[in-house]
Amino acid sequence: MRHHECDKCGSDLLCCLNCRYFDPGRHNQCAESQAEWVTNKENRNFCDFFEPRTTVDLSGGAARPGVDARKQFDDLFK
Repeated sequence: MRHHECDKCGSDLLCCLNCRYFDPGRHNQCAESQAEWVTNKENRNFCDFFEPRTTVDLSGGAARPGVDARKQFDDLFK
């Protein structure tokens, strides 16, 4: 699994940003206290504690006021 990449964008799948333990608010940016420091959180690594993140961050997709969801969806493909 270490060398798996996204079929669409080619980014590494086994990286800190995709791990359930990734927490930017922690000292090591990791909720697992025994994990070693990883400098680049976007690239693949050898962390033994990696578990895929199963939640989705929806905070970045806030709706624009006054525009319905269907119009926003249609606008994505223009």
